[in-house]
This record gives sequence, structure tokens and C-alpha cells, in this order.
Amino acid sequence: MKQPNYIFESSRLGFRVWEESDLDAFSRMNADEDVMRFFPSVQTREQSRAFIERVQNHQQTHGFCYFVVDELTSGDFIGFIGASHQDFEAPFTPCVDLGWRLLPEFWGKGYAQEGANAVLVFLEKFDLNEVYAVAPSANVPSIKVMERIGMTRRGEFRHPALVDSPDLVDCVYYSKALIE
Repeated sequence: MKQPNYIFESSRLGFRVWEESDLDAFSRMNADEDVMRFFPSVQTREQSRAFIERVQNHQQTHGFCYFVVDELTSGDFIGFIGASHQDFEAPFTPCVDLGWRLLPEFWGKGYAQEGANAVLVFLEKFDLNEVYAVAPSANVPSIKVMERIGMTRRGEFRHPALVDSPDLVDCVYYSKALIE
């Protein structure tokens, strides 16, 4: 088995760019109703492929993305944690968004918090003043992660991509300064 080439690591996680071989695990994750419960729907394999292509392009252009995250001890794909430029219509955009999505078997282990903190440290080398994170108001687990990593709640907004999802359209946004 080829040893992954990690861009950076935390104590338990390795962060790397996306490869074609990640499509199967990512597609399975995006088809899981529990994983996608705060999204309008599960995603197809083609939607997952399109996401990977967008993220790969973002990485090539900006030097960071929503990175693939592996558990270091097992080498298992656990999901993604990273950051991406966003320009949907909101009071705080354009911005850099910090985000994560993990397989259920890796929930409750502190991986989202550990990974988000590692990404924040990695982002310090870029010319970014602040990063944001967004979640539907109902997504309490993600909101708790935002608070645990020291982000500050800035407000609420109606997410334009979720207008057809009444249970998800009302979102919160948090931010954290990278340059003090």
C-alpha cells in the first residue's frame, strides 16, 4: 500500500489532496442519510465526483481546500475538513469557509474539532484575516464544534442555496480572526 503524502498532520489525522481513489468512500459518505441530514438531500456519485473536481481546482488555485482526512493509526478515510472560498449571497461573503463532513463511525471522537484547529493553523500562512463557518440552525453538532474551536457567533441568515429546504434555510454564521 502506498503511503499517503500528507500536506500536514494533527496528532491523529493526516490531511491530503483528493485522489480518484477517494471517490468510492466519499460517494458512500454522501449517500448516507445520517451524514447528509443537514443538507437538502443525499448526493449521487456524479455529484460527489463534481465536488472532488471543484475542490481539486480550489487547491491548485489557492493552496488549500476541503482536504481529505485520514485517521493516522488506521489510514482510513474519515471524511473531509478544510476551507474554501465562498461567494453565495450573505452578509459576510465573499469569505473563506471552514467546513467538515465525517463518516458516522468517526463522530464523537473529537476529530472535527482537532481537524478544524489543525486547518486554522495551516491557514495562518495564507493572507487571510478571518475565516467563517456556516451551519443550519438545527445543526447543533457543527455549531458546538465552531464554539469549541473559539469561533464567535456573528449572526443568522437565510442561505440562498437552501431556500427550497424550509428546515435548513435558517443558518448561523461564526467567524474567527487569523490575524490578531
